[in-house]
Amino acid sequence: MQDPNADTEWNDILRKKGILPPKEKTQDQVDEETLDQQILSQQESVVKTYESMTLDELHENEDEFSDEDEAAIEMYRQKRLADWKATQLKNCFGEVIEISGQDYIKEVNKAGEGIWVVLHLYKQGIPLCTLINQHLSALARKFPQTKFLKSISTTCIPNYPDRNLPTIFVYHEGEMKAQYIGPLVFGGMNLKVEELEWRLSESGAVKTTLEENPKKQIEDKLMSSIRSTLPTRNDSDSEEDD
Repeated sequence: MQDPNADTEWNDILRKKGILPPKEKTQDQVDEETLDQQILSQQESVVKTYESMTLDELHENEDEFSDEDEAAIEMYRQKRLADWKATQLKNCFGEVIEISGQDYIKEVNKAGEGIWVVLHLYKQGIPLCTLINQHLSALARKFPQTKFLKSISTTCIPNYPDRNLPTIFVYHEGEMKAQYIGPLVFGGMNLKVEELEWRLSESGAVKTTLEENPKKQIEDKLMSSIRSTLPTRNDSDSEEDD
């Protein structure tokens, strides 16, 4: 029988799947992790001390920095730089990018870890497609962490029928999460940008601050207007008496 604590690739896979329990740590490993945590705690304490200083104070105390101080400050600087790069990566889009079928794998399937992709298949001369492209441009600026793409339908998918336009596909890490196909899905030319934002938020592609579906508000107002124009029961009875 295979030792569950053995260092093998198969055991590592089983541990990741939860089939095997985590490998028991030796006393040396426990002692090493404890020491690392103590050093890290000391470094973070040093960083917090110097974080509270002004530039002039840092300059005045520069000669007093020990090797440990400088190492801690450098560690903090590298962490801040990594955080900044991660933020820039998540906010590197901000516009709707035109792609062809040749770009599909690179821009969609290989978009990157954690990246949501919204792809609009359209054709020139279809008013609703033009409207959606305008809405997507506004949403791309509002949600720069989401990659917004557009492609002429037949250049992306050969012989794609015009009756299915507009079409929006939503992907996350290369896997399709939602699809919206045809004009009826979008409600025609009355589609508002807020309604499209809500629809995309339901798929997970954007994180909206809208509290409820704007389409529902319009429907509620319409029903209220219809009810106010209908004759009441008393009005009907009066007409019958006449």
